[in-house]
Amino acid sequence: MSRAVLSIGSNLGDRLEQLRSCVRALSPYLVTASPVFETPPWGPIEQQPFLNAVLIVADPAAGPTEWLGRAQACEEAAGRTRDVRWGPRTVDVDVVAVDDVMSEDPVLTLPHPRAAERAFVLVPWWSVDPEAILPGRGSVLQLMQQLPAADVDAVRMLLGTELVP
Repeated sequence: MSRAVLSIGSNLGDRLEQLRSCVRALSPYLVTASPVFETPPWGPIEQQPFLNAVLIVADPAAGPTEWLGRAQACEEAAGRTRDVRWGPRTVDVDVVAVDDVMSEDPVLTLPHPRAAERAFVLVPWWSVDPEAILPGRGSVLQLMQQLPAADVDAVRMLLGTELVP
């Protein structure tokens, strides 16, 4: 069974609906979805806050390449463009980890090379899997504890915004 952790985020249009569209597209593989969190944008571009969540998905026939293809299909369906690095987006789907795979492949580096630095990935992931391990980096809880407290505190759970009915 291939198990993947996907980070989803949106800060354009109906942000919650954008996330829900990813959940619908990935529903055949969905193990669990985190609560929705509102987070400040990451990077040097001034923009609106994001809604973020983490999906844990599984499929015995999928590997890293298939998970990347499914993530990109969600982005394409939402009209995602890549005009500005770290700019606003309808939806962003990152493959954070696939099983214990570690790869330096330039098409899909695993685990995601910046996941350990991003509270908007770690907090939602930890909320649905408190024992989670980021391959090669360690416990998600310990990684969260190493981040600046302000970064972790800025990731705020939104009540009443479930992704799965």
